Amino acid sequence: MKLDGLRPYIGILGVLLGAVASTLGLRVTTFGLADLRGALHAGFDEGAWITTAYGVGQMAVGVACPYLGAMFGVRRVLFAGIGVFFVASLLAPLSPNLHAFLAMQFLSGLGAGTFIPLTIRFIVASLPPRLLPYGLAAYAVNLEFSLNVSAALEGWYADHWSIAWVHWQYCVLLPLMFVCIWIGVPREPVNTDLLRRNDWPGVAYAALGFGLLYAGLDQGNRLDWAGSGLVVGLLAAGVILVTLFAVRELVTSPRPFLDLRILARGDLLILILLLGAFRFIILSTAYIIPVYLQVVQNFRELQIGPVLLFIALPQFALMLPLGRLLTRVDGRWVLAAGALLIGIACVQATWLTADWATWDFLPSQALQAIGQSLALTAMVTLAVRQITPADAMSIGAVIQTARLLGGEVGVAFMQTFVRVREQLHSNLLGLHVDSMAPDTVARLDQYRDALGASLGNAADAANQLLANAVARQASVLAYIDGFTAAAIGAVACILLAAWLQPSPKRG
Repeated sequence: MKLDGLRPYIGILGVLLGAVASTLGLRVTTFGLADLRGALHAGFDEGAWITTAYGVGQMAVGVACPYLGAMFGVRRVLFAGIGVFFVASLLAPLSPNLHAFLAMQFLSGLGAGTFIPLTIRFIVASLPPRLLPYGLAAYAVNLEFSLNVSAALEGWYADHWSIAWVHWQYCVLLPLMFVCIWIGVPREPVNTDLLRRNDWPGVAYAALGFGLLYAGLDQGNRLDWAGSGLVVGLLAAGVILVTLFAVRELVTSPRPFLDLRILARGDLLILILLLGAFRFIILSTAYIIPVYLQVVQNFRELQIGPVLLFIALPQFALMLPLGRLLTRVDGRWVLAAGALLIGIACVQATWLTADWATWDFLPSQALQAIGQSLALTAMVTLAVRQITPADAMSIGAVIQTARLLGGEVGVAFMQTFVRVREQLHSNLLGLHVDSMAPDTVARLDQYRDALGASLGNAADAANQLLANAVARQASVLAYIDGFTAAAIGAVACILLAAWLQPSPKRG
């Protein structure tokens, strides 16, 4: 009898473990990309598809996963995802070449992509209304935790164990998830009516369309966007297929697999836009800090990890207070407060100098950690309160799509923005470096004096050191611009949140 009462909570633990694994899958691979390329003897351009393959798999299955859950049952879909993810993670480090590894990455994405869309549906269906804010707070905090713990994990594996553990770590986590799902997620009959009247064309349009969009966004900065026929083709094909998907679901399909009309309900569309915008900001700043530490300070992942861990670990202490807060305070105020804290943190980070190291980021990142937890939890809670449990299938797919696309747009924008701003600052700084100016001559003399005793051609080396100093400062200024753009995005989120109406309360 006691076990029966605990089953829903064991099931929630299982789906939350899946959400952690799904986010880790992309983030850890991103940090370990250089090590993975080395292990596979792959060049920079070839290796750039490693993270893309995983993300495309996640995006393709994430849109259709709630529909599959309604058709075959959450339990069966999760078991299928666990099986695919486990096998692909086990085999990926054993891949004989890059093509086999990319196939395993795509399969890993397909498996892991089933977890997050079904998490919200199961939490909504399993918890009474009074406990729902706590469950959603746990969901939001787990996602942010896994986002920020990844650098430390990858650095530890690369330095102490083996880069293979970037994949094999899931072979340890997934069996625990399997047991939790086995105990806690109830068996559901196959929906034979839905199976007979399925909307496979709609599923295909959505999976292919959003997958192509993700691939185009992920490769855009590397291939120079409009200058690449491949990127233009990926984005154009993605837009066409997504448009066909929307038309089918809204107009032509008698039984659409995804009810897009829920976006017109209440403030749901605004909340989805806010989710995409916040993922844009969060992943933009999560991109800037590691890149700054790598490019300017020459840090490795194990040295980058502490600043991101400082964001991740305190969030567990926020779960219960956040759940309590959302039962007493209007979620709109919690959302606005979170956006304000993120904006302040981004402004603090604009004080960046070339001397900053890991610990200099901690004040702003601690503030951002609180803001992210407040904002994401409030958004999901407000969205769930506006739908019925039957709509949880559709909202799970929409949230997963907005989450992945919003994050990918954020990273793609910030990569391109920082690159362009760095080129601009480098040019402007170079224009002000006068080889005859007293300060420049003094700096070159210092370099030559330091190098002269150990290097024959000290003059050329001194000129190169000066060029490196200019490039370093140009990078710092570009990252400051990036934090400024993120702060402006946070202000836009506050303004967008002002349009929200009081949400209906349940229970």
